[in-house]
Amino acid sequence: MPISMFSASVPIFTTMLRNLSHMLDKAQGFVDARKCEPTAITQYRLAPDMLPFTRQILIACDAAKNAVSRLSGVEAPKFDDKEATLQELKDRIAKTLDYLASVPANMIDGTEEKPITFPVGREATRTMAGEAYLKHWALPNMFFHVTTAYVILRHNGVDLGKRDYLAGAEQ
Repeated sequence: MPISMFSASVPIFTTMLRNLSHMLDKAQGFVDARKCEPTAITQYRLAPDMLPFTRQILIACDAAKNAVSRLSGVEAPKFDDKEATLQELKDRIAKTLDYLASVPANMIDGTEEKPITFPVGREATRTMAGEAYLKHWALPNMFFHVTTAYVILRHNGVDLGKRDYLAGAEQ
């Protein structure tokens, strides 16, 4: 039996965003224990042309909520993108999770062939069938930004490991 578009999207986005929130808890513990300036983490980037940690979190959230919105047709909430602290980033994740939980499965299931048009960069768009969009664009994009946030935290000394990245994986 094939899996549904809902089961291939919302539970995966939810798990990874919860894991990301868990990583932010560990980052806050690190900042508190070391008494370091939190912006040393929130504004950190691994390369000069890379977006900072804060943007990695915002984009991971947006990747999940926009994918679910595009597939389901249920309007996603608009966020101001002004989060600057670890707590504000956790709140952003929580708001995204609330949205994901509000979208009924029947609004996503059956969208395998639905044409999804989405922005690619600042001035271009791309159109893909729903299943291809989910598998080859939306999920990889979210994983990329969650992984980048994980690596930034690891690089800065936050005690994270594979178990933290996969903390919410169902058994």
